[in-house]
Amino acid sequence: MAYDYDLIVIGAGSGGVRAARIAAKLGAKVAIVEERHLGGTCVNVGCVPKKLLVYASQYSSDFLDAAGYGWSIDSPHFDWSKLAKNKSSEVARLNGIYGKLLDSHGVELIWGSGAVTSPHDVAVNGESFSAERILLAVGGEPWIPSFEGSQHVLTSNDMFSLDTLSKRWLVVGGGYIAVEFAGILHGLGCEVEQLYRGEMFLRGFDNEIRHFLSEQITERGIRLGFNLNVERIERKEEGLIAYLTDGSQREVDAVLYATGRKAKLAGLFDGVSPELSKGGAVKVNDQYQTSIPSIYAIGDMIGKVELTPVAIAEGMALAEGWYANKPLKVDYENIPTAVFSQPNVATVGLTEEQALEQYTAIKVFRSSFRPMKFTLAGRTEKMLMKLIVDQASDRVVGAHMVGDDAGEIIQGVAVAIKAGATKAMFDQTIGIHPTAAEEFVTMS
Repeated sequence: MAYDYDLIVIGAGSGGVRAARIAAKLGAKVAIVEERHLGGTCVNVGCVPKKLLVYASQYSSDFLDAAGYGWSIDSPHFDWSKLAKNKSSEVARLNGIYGKLLDSHGVELIWGSGAVTSPHDVAVNGESFSAERILLAVGGEPWIPSFEGSQHVLTSNDMFSLDTLSKRWLVVGGGYIAVEFAGILHGLGCEVEQLYRGEMFLRGFDNEIRHFLSEQITERGIRLGFNLNVERIERKEEGLIAYLTDGSQREVDAVLYATGRKAKLAGLFDGVSPELSKGGAVKVNDQYQTSIPSIYAIGDMIGKVELTPVAIAEGMALAEGWYANKPLKVDYENIPTAVFSQPNVATVGLTEEQALEQYTAIKVFRSSFRPMKFTLAGRTEKMLMKLIVDQASDRVVGAHMVGDDAGEIIQGVAVAIKAGATKAMFDQTIGIHPTAAEEFVTMS
């Protein structure tokens, strides 16, 4: 049967764009459908603009630290509108780069909301297009639980289009996004309280790291409330009143809900129904194939590992598997990740708790210290670095860090762990002095 395309990709995020352009480069006729903007969540309302806001928020601490180094900075002033404008310009620039990438590889870009109407057909703006294969890469969207007054809250998407920056914030949630935005808002001069319904935020991370971070965040001035949630929210003349599960109230100007994300499936299927998980993600096999053989899915919408570089790896693996006959394989072990909280958290490999379950005996090496930069600044904040070692093989199976530039440091450590480095190899590596990173090769 003749199709209009070899491949139609729905969703021009990082994973979809990578799959589309690699497939086209390998000779396939490809179209990509996008309803809003190029680059997906990461480029537009996720990791890229959020990291820019993190950078902006860190200057408040830098100005304070500078005094200890002899700098006199009189009354620094922050302008939200200027930051928002410059952030939007950078996002627009990146959108343009994605567009040029698609065009230079011969991928046809179809603007509009795509709906899968049959195993081989996609409808966009009333027009139907056929393909041998359809790849779903629409990502996820913020999820807010239903409660009285939920219409008054903001999501992470809203944070990138605020006209003004409110002064008093309540941040609800315990994952990456909640922790990061709490730090951003505090660094930009806002009053911030973060609530989480569980005992400790960042579930799934190493427990010692989680507790250490909570101490450092509290020391910076962010109020943390665990085992606490919002029951209802009312709007008053003076702002919002949040009524909490312990009977207390909070009067704030804005409430950010960062309580999870779900696959963006509204309007995506019209006449076909791939199997979904209980959580609403699209089910796929180890070839990223849905229950409909000609339809595939990658990225956040499959609920596997919701990280941009993972979606990119999945998209590339599929395209090369289909059109270059390369074995399809994405290795999900030892994927490094970072939380751009303040201070940062970064990790790769097993937590201490996971290692205890997996190995007969482990050794834990840790170092906690005040960074040199903070000595003259007068800050008491500390870093924590931690290595988890399988005692039988001496192999380092986990590395964790809380502190400035943790993501930059752990990226390099991740290469060593991926390569199977032992603790002896770490010990034999001469450190760069004076740096914080040298602690990873001097722990005893």
